[in-house]
Amino acid sequence: MREQFTEMMKAAMKAGDKRRLSTVRMIQAAIKDRDIEARTSGKPVGNEEILALLQKLIKSRQESADIYAKAGREELAQQEREEIAIIAEFLPKQLSDEETTAAIKAAIAETGAASMKDMGKVVGALKAKYTGQMDFAKASGLVKAALNG
Repeated sequence: MREQFTEMMKAAMKAGDKRRLSTVRMIQAAIKDRDIEARTSGKPVGNEEILALLQKLIKSRQESADIYAKAGREELAQQEREEIAIIAEFLPKQLSDEETTAAIKAAIAETGAASMKDMGKVVGALKAKYTGQMDFAKASGLVKAALNG
């Protein structure tokens, strides 16, 4: 995955695409920060962590775009949306609402969850299988609704 970022950065440099170049550099800087944090724990940063990091970057840009749009700064909101589109290129295909619901039902059955006490197990099972493919904030709400009946 890291090679993919390097290749995209090279392509953006050759094409003169400043937005894509700056976004890829920002992603690489965030990964490098995570690598530095991981050195203290002695655990290398894998693709799953990189996917989770990319989702966090998208979420923060969505929040910024909303704030800019509400403040009437449409050019800044558009810039954030462009960065979201570039970051999203690195994520696997997102699950549809139906696929997310089916995955939640399968995770509940797989973990034997029966009440809200088991919500952590279900979300953990989902994160293990679907990192980068679903919005876990939204999925947590759906898991909660499913466990409450």
